[in-house]
Amino acid sequence: MKMKKTFIAITALLGITLTSCSSDNNGPQTSPFELKVNDLQGDITKGNTITLDATQTYTLTGGLVVRSGATLIIPAGTTIKSSATADATSLYIAVERDATININGTAAKPVTMTSGKANPAQSDWGGLIICGNGKVNTGDNGTSEVGGLSYGGNDNADSSGSINYLKIMYTGSKFSSTKEYNGVSFFGVGSGTVVSNIYTLESGDDAVEFFGGAVNPTNLILINSYDDSFDFADGWQGTATNVYINGVTKGGVEGSNNEKNPSGATPMTNAKLINFSIIKGGATFTADEKSINFKEGGGKQAYTNLYVGNDMPVALCKLANDAGALASIAAGTFTITNYTFGTQITDFSGPKLSGTTTGALGAGAGAVLPTWADWTK
Repeated sequence: MKMKKTFIAITALLGITLTSCSSDNNGPQTSPFELKVNDLQGDITKGNTITLDATQTYTLTGGLVVRSGATLIIPAGTTIKSSATADATSLYIAVERDATININGTAAKPVTMTSGKANPAQSDWGGLIICGNGKVNTGDNGTSEVGGLSYGGNDNADSSGSINYLKIMYTGSKFSSTKEYNGVSFFGVGSGTVVSNIYTLESGDDAVEFFGGAVNPTNLILINSYDDSFDFADGWQGTATNVYINGVTKGGVEGSNNEKNPSGATPMTNAKLINFSIIKGGATFTADEKSINFKEGGGKQAYTNLYVGNDMPVALCKLANDAGALASIAAGTFTITNYTFGTQITDFSGPKLSGTTTGALGAGAGAVLPTWADWTK
């Protein structure tokens, strides 16, 4: 009997050891994620669903990564503040391919992600990164500029979840001049992802940027961005509707096909931009890459109902001179239909213009914040 018990004990121990080794050899663990209000960071692993508590104010102390097969739910009214003392580049929220984030804000109770510093400023923390399985003309397995996550694939209908009524402020921390966070970065994100009502403020880099994929954002309010405000590249196939831009450092909109292969990379960028307002902002903003920066191959870009304020530069566009960009312009695939431009704009080179030349109100009220954005006040 004693020998039998000893055998069973050894067998059980061996089973535990084998299970442990097997788990180590098969990717990320599925151990529970420990949610801490004052120490929000770490990996939410496969099989776990984490729901934040809207009655708490969370402190982001490091990278919070939603791993493949996991879900993060952020209820209406939740606030997340970045650590006031941690290295700004270590503070970000990221979502892997095949993971899900649901930001469930409302107009009355938006979700807020912001700086925890007493005197907040642009670049206090990273931002939000979402990776999907959408098509990207840089390859199926790219690595995100920040966060080091894989993205891209062959499913432009892929869903990474939803973002509704999000305020995201003081983002854009920098590793270097070429490696920096945006307010929200969409890497190969598919059209199954719902993106509606995002307010960005004081982003140290771009407010929002789309790297391929086919997500279709609506109702974006992009205020005071210290690079470009609305940026897309690498074969983005989306439609953006109702975008209000104020406070432009580089380009109001920057759109390209592919940096390294401007004319040959496919799928070619095919962007539809509907109801846009672009206002330079105060004297500290220069808009030195114009209202539209048609860059690196350009791709297909179709603007409908575009309002450009009186304070923007006299040239409407900054134009790349590579073969791909020149071919797109010659083919008439860079278009603006129905527009109102400030009277100081006298150089309209680049796009094919058509439709009405007055009365276009862009995002809804010309230079004034549209009523659909009243929730940001």
